[in-house]
Amino acid sequence: MFRDAILAEKQVVCTYEGRYRELCPHILGLSKRGEEAVLAWQFAGESSGKLPQWRCLRLAAVRDAHARNGRWHEGSSHRTAQTCVSNIDLDINVHVRKLR
Repeated sequence: MFRDAILAEKQVVCTYEGRYRELCPHILGLSKRGEEAVLAWQFAGESSGKLPQWRCLRLAAVRDAHARNGRWHEGSSHRTAQTCVSNIDLDINVHVRKLR
């Protein structure tokens, strides 16, 4: 579902760590520990910190996820290299935007 959402630039709503999240997934793959993970821009919902911000989600801990139509959101700055996904399967910036 996350792969399809990335390719179609769809928002994802889900519960993660007991909080309702609204986000746009950008990078999908495996973490350094070998767990499926997604780097996503969380633009709304609940958070322990301020929003919007980048979030690293372990897919095994995501609940009640579904994609929806809506404005595509992305972070305004990439000042540091991401460390969420070490073995990248899909990166919207490389796979999707290159085709345009």
